[in-house]
Amino acid sequence: MGRLTRLAQPGHFMRWSGVLLPWVAGLALVLLAVGQYLTWFVAPPDYQQGETVRIMYIHVPAAWMAVFFYGAMTVSALGTLIWRHPLADVAQRAAAPIGAAFTLICLVTGSLWGKPMWGTYWVWDARLTSMLVLFLIYCGLLALWRTIEDPNRAARAVAILTLVGAVNLPIIKFSVNWWSTLHQPASILRMGGPTIHPTMLYPLLVMIAAASVLGVALHLQAMRTEILRRRVRTLTILEAERLDAALLAPQAA
Repeated sequence: MGRLTRLAQPGHFMRWSGVLLPWVAGLALVLLAVGQYLTWFVAPPDYQQGETVRIMYIHVPAAWMAVFFYGAMTVSALGTLIWRHPLADVAQRAAAPIGAAFTLICLVTGSLWGKPMWGTYWVWDARLTSMLVLFLIYCGLLALWRTIEDPNRAARAVAILTLVGAVNLPIIKFSVNWWSTLHQPASILRMGGPTIHPTMLYPLLVMIAAASVLGVALHLQAMRTEILRRRVRTLTILEAERLDAALLAPQAA
């Protein structure tokens, strides 16, 4: 536990993440290439949906990552409020735009699939609505960070709002079970095993793995950028204070 805590310090994080990041990014590219090959040349068209089913290979991984990043932000929020760890707020702030981007991809691809299948781009279905709420929460958190100038106050306010928004996660997951909705029920993580044919399931799992590794790579890079941004901000403030003191010194003499 002590070793993990030391690795989570910003200085240590910058060193080990700098070594790890190229390998993670390379693995993400390999998985994406394999996943795209399986999606377009191996997975068969659906007997009812035809070629439109290939949207699933982007839509489902995006949905998974949208929820995953908000779960990661929830853990980071606890780290900010309870342990006040300096890297917790960095991790949360770096995850928010990535999670929002995956949520937007999920909503757009879902709408593109919905038009030929349901005859409309959008319905106020429980799953669709809860995903839209997730996207709005992401946007609200990003706006809140920009609204509050004091970084410590912003971190606490965002952490509290993140924990409140976490209530939406089980609603997203179980909405198709709790309500009779237009969205199809869970077909991968369910009692009794997946209902998707293996010829479609394995390409989908590869794409989910590719999106997960890509998400980790993006998050590591975003965290490194955020740490550097905060260092620049601190150095700028210190330099401004030094110049102010230098200007006031002759007047005091």
